[in-house]
Amino acid sequence: MGTPLGDFVRAKRDSIQPDLLGLPDHGRRRSPGLRRSDLAARAGISVEYLTRIEQGRDRNPSVAVVNALADALSLAPSERNHLRYLAKITGGECSAHPQPTPPRHDVRPSVLETLRLLEPGIAVVTNRLGDVLAHTSGYELVMGGTGLLDADKPNLTRYVFTDPGARTFFADWDDVADEQAFDLWLAPSVENSEWLSAELAPVSGPDFTRRLNRHVVPRRGVLRLNHPSGCELRLLRETLELSSDAQQLVVLLPADEKTAQGIDQLRQRSSGRLRAIS
Repeated sequence: MGTPLGDFVRAKRDSIQPDLLGLPDHGRRRSPGLRRSDLAARAGISVEYLTRIEQGRDRNPSVAVVNALADALSLAPSERNHLRYLAKITGGECSAHPQPTPPRHDVRPSVLETLRLLEPGIAVVTNRLGDVLAHTSGYELVMGGTGLLDADKPNLTRYVFTDPGARTFFADWDDVADEQAFDLWLAPSVENSEWLSAELAPVSGPDFTRRLNRHVVPRRGVLRLNHPSGCELRLLRETLELSSDAQQLVVLLPADEKTAQGIDQLRQRSSGRLRAIS
C-alpha cells in the first residue's frame, strides 16, 4: 500500500521529461517521465531505497533524503513545502506528536471583527475541509444564487465536486477542483479521513480520487466566475492563514474595471449583512 509521500514522488517523477533536467533519453519505455535509476542517481540514494519510498515500504526518510529528492526533482518552493509536509504525515516527523484534532468550526471574535471592517468587500473564512464558517455581505452577493450558501452547513469542496452548477459557475473548474482536493491534505487527518470516506469520495467518484492522489500544487491564479446574473467576474485572491485555528481568511478583489463595475451593479440590486455560519 502506498503513502502520500510515495505517491507524490512517483507522480512528480512520471511528470518530468529527462531532457528538462539535461538527462539523455533512453528511448521508448512503458511509463512516462524519469526512470527510477535517473532520479536515484540525482538524489544520491539507491534505486532499491527509492523504490521502497515510492511503494510506501519506507515511511521514515531522513530530512536529508527528503531535501535530496526535492533537489533531484527540481521542485518549486511550494512543492518543496508540500513534500516536507507529506513526509511529516507519512511518518517521518509526526511519530513524536499527537494525532491532530478535528478542525474548529467557531470563528474567533477578532476574526469576525476583521470581517466587519472589510465590509462591503468580498471575504470569507474557511477551514481546509472547505467549510464556509463566516463571510461578508459582499461574499454572499457574489455567491448568491449559485447554490453554495443554500446548505445548512455550506462547504466549498462538496459544492465543487457534487453540484453540477459548479462546473458552470467556476470558469476554470479544473483548477478550482485541484485546489480544493489539494487543501484536503492540509486538513486535520482524523476528520479529513472520515469525511472523505463517508461522504465525498463515493459521490464524486474516480475524478476526485485522482486529483487527491496526484498532489498537484495549485497555482491559485485569477478566479473567474460566471455569475448567475450574467456578469463575468475576475477576482484576485489574498489569503491570510489563521494558523492557530487551522482556518484561512480569503479576501477577493476585482482583477479589472469590468469586474468592479459588475460587482457595483450586483450591489445596486441587493443588500446583505455579515453572517457567521457554524
